[in-house]
Amino acid sequence: MKAHQKLKKVPKTFNQNILKQEIMKKLVFIFTTVVALTFSTAATAQKTIVDVAVGNKDFSTLVTALKAADLVSALQGDGPFTVFAPTNAAFGKIDKATLGSLLKPENKKALANILTYHVVPSKLMASDVVAALKKGKGKVEVKGLNGQVLTVMSKKGKIWIKDQNGNYSEIVATDVKADNGVIHVIDTVVMPK
Repeated sequence: MKAHQKLKKVPKTFNQNILKQEIMKKLVFIFTTVVALTFSTAATAQKTIVDVAVGNKDFSTLVTALKAADLVSALQGDGPFTVFAPTNAAFGKIDKATLGSLLKPENKKALANILTYHVVPSKLMASDVVAALKKGKGKVEVKGLNGQVLTVMSKKGKIWIKDQNGNYSEIVATDVKADNGVIHVIDTVVMPK
């Protein structure tokens, strides 16, 4: 009974301090867990242009072509890159025999030339393109990774790309962001000379 009486004599502030310490330990644990999960999620959420393309079924032909041309690792690099990405429907406009031929190992160099024509070695958001078009009176030239020029132009309220052969491709979606650049979706494959 004396032991029981001794417990009753423990100051109330001592019990409150222990309770506060336990609560603080739990809060620190919860905070640490949340921070750790946030950073691990942020680390895994990072996606390159290739990761974004792989994650979108409308770019499956583009991904196949990037693999065939051995350009996947290049577009997973630091960048920044702007990719004018043709959809499967855009690749569908190319004759099947021609597309099939381009995907063969012996045509890897020609395919790489076509694909690198779609990549600009800088990050150009839609707002950057619009600003350049205003400054350039509706027309601006950009150079693809293959060294050839693409002409971006504003026409009838839409933004178009004109290739070296005079063919046009409409930009149908903009600012698909990746960690190493940006993708603008186009409806026709542009062709270098």
